[in-house]
Amino acid sequence: MVAATARLRAAGVDEPARDARVLLAHAARIEATRVTLIAPEDLAPDIGERYEQLIALRAIRVPVSHLVGERQFYGRRFKISADVLDPRPETETLIEAALSHPFSRVLDLGVGSGCILVTLLAENPQATGLGVDLSEAACLQASANAVLHNVQSRAEIQQSDWFDAVSGEFDLIVSNPPYIAQDEMPELQTEVRQHEPEMALTDGGDGLGAYRSIAAQAADHLLPGGRLLLEIGPTQADAVIALLVKAGFTEPTVIHDLDGRQRVILAVAA
Repeated sequence: MVAATARLRAAGVDEPARDARVLLAHAARIEATRVTLIAPEDLAPDIGERYEQLIALRAIRVPVSHLVGERQFYGRRFKISADVLDPRPETETLIEAALSHPFSRVLDLGVGSGCILVTLLAENPQATGLGVDLSEAACLQASANAVLHNVQSRAEIQQSDWFDAVSGEFDLIVSNPPYIAQDEMPELQTEVRQHEPEMALTDGGDGLGAYRSIAAQAADHLLPGGRLLLEIGPTQADAVIALLVKAGFTEPTVIHDLDGRQRVILAVAA
């Protein structure tokens, strides 16, 4: 594992020791906490071969989540692939905000892996929800995660371009839309830029295209007093609030993440 760590460090991987440990655990099919029990020993040939392949892929910056096929989010493991955005810890800020008030019917716009919708339904056993995504592959991934966490009977997954195929009203609408401007894409980590779906990262323009679409139609699908929660980039709060105010929402508010960054916008339907 020492040699693997050095190899990943030389390749510019941010946390080489952690990644080497996680990948060894995956190669050996054991929990990461047990890696120290096998690290000093010679690896069995099949484990060694798998580990070598994993380290070689990580060295060219394939994300760890893609190599192990899953990612932890809000205390649950979600199946992940290159077809969906890798769940981020900061998105848990949106989860906490959503769970701070009761809801019975939730809409997740751009459902991706399903981590937001599935988490909300798992945390609120009385709720039902709809998740939509333009990507058919993402819809399949979200459906699989709904089954994995036993919420499939309360979760409907549908292919849709934002609200196009959505009907009915909800007391909670959530979204983590593509918010990176096209000219910011070259600045992203290699893992993100080369291995995550571009349509989940950027609108191909100024990063506000999704918010324009959502703001224009959200009120038509919210019950009176219903909440709209949108994850944003750390510099987008003023622009997104302006779009929501223009659409008729009064006094949208900003929710900060644990690092103190502006992370979520909350708007309430009249």
